[in-house]
Amino acid sequence: MVATALQETPLAAVHRSLGARMVDFAGWNMPVQYKSIIQEHTAVRERVGIFDVSHMGEFLVSGEDAHAFVQHMIANDLNRLTQPNMALYTQFVNEKGGTVDDLIVYRRSDDFLLVVNASNIEKDWNWIQSYAKQFKSLKLKNISDETALLALQGPKAVQLLSDLVGRDLSTSGSFSYGEGEVDGVKINFGRTGYTGEDGFEIFCATSHAEKLWKALLKGGEQYGIEPCGLGARDTLRLEAGLPLYGHELDDETSPLEAGLGWSVKLDKGEFVGSAALKKLKEKGLPKQCVCLRSEGKAQPRQSYEVYSNGQKVGDITSGALGIHVGYPLAFAFVKPELAKEGTALEVKIRETFVPAQVVRRPWYKRAK
Repeated sequence: MVATALQETPLAAVHRSLGARMVDFAGWNMPVQYKSIIQEHTAVRERVGIFDVSHMGEFLVSGEDAHAFVQHMIANDLNRLTQPNMALYTQFVNEKGGTVDDLIVYRRSDDFLLVVNASNIEKDWNWIQSYAKQFKSLKLKNISDETALLALQGPKAVQLLSDLVGRDLSTSGSFSYGEGEVDGVKINFGRTGYTGEDGFEIFCATSHAEKLWKALLKGGEQYGIEPCGLGARDTLRLEAGLPLYGHELDDETSPLEAGLGWSVKLDKGEFVGSAALKKLKEKGLPKQCVCLRSEGKAQPRQSYEVYSNGQKVGDITSGALGIHVGYPLAFAFVKPELAKEGTALEVKIRETFVPAQVVRRPWYKRAK
């Protein structure tokens, strides 16, 4: 068997110089933590943290048919982006109603920028290309290899980036998009993130990634900034009730089952997968994603079994100690009749049945 070398972001050497522990994530050599997951998680909740997410994929869609094409490919309604410099969370859905991927679509002045998950770049690229021939005036470009992406997250993130670009960004709304310059580096940024906190996801050319990273770290010193790895990214997104592809979403799980019905607009007209989703909604969902809060200190983990009255009724898809909220929490899929808030269940942790309760999503929500 031939070993395949892991891909690395433009910041891999910087991460190693900072003492990061590197791990294989979706074929990428990525920092899982620097000092500690708890310290990094706390920095984002209370101050500001910076993440390298350059392993994510970016596609550009342009041409006269760009709007019609993107609208046909996604489950959300692109018409909600009424003008340039706005963004939208959505999914690609397959013909069976399963989720090909979840993504963010940015409407820019002359094109649409699609940001997809690192593990799905090749799959997503092939997916959109397979439908492109139905549209005459359309140009697709995969800019993943030439694009670096940094996430600046936390209550001090807006002030920090405002300092560095030289203008007040606090008036830009959530899921907005803008351009600027930091230490001579041209950047684009969305007021988006994956932590439950305010902040930005910042794009630049890969050749400028190291300079931008260092400028953000230096500028953030006064705010107590911490470099953060994938470990904290996972605990943060979990507390905030945000799904992770390959856990709460996959090719066999619809966004409706994953609790993302708010982002599926079945009344917008036909789109890829819409017929299957309509049928699924009419027939009734076979499973539903719920948020669990378990008792004690034992942590529920992926693949642990969920029970009701001695019968197995589901499985954990993601679980951890809620670092900020202070108790163990988990996503799980169960039958819809067990998804009601307050339902008492049990998680089998090793050989012990630990009491758990269905609670409202999310576990953590920042104060506005």
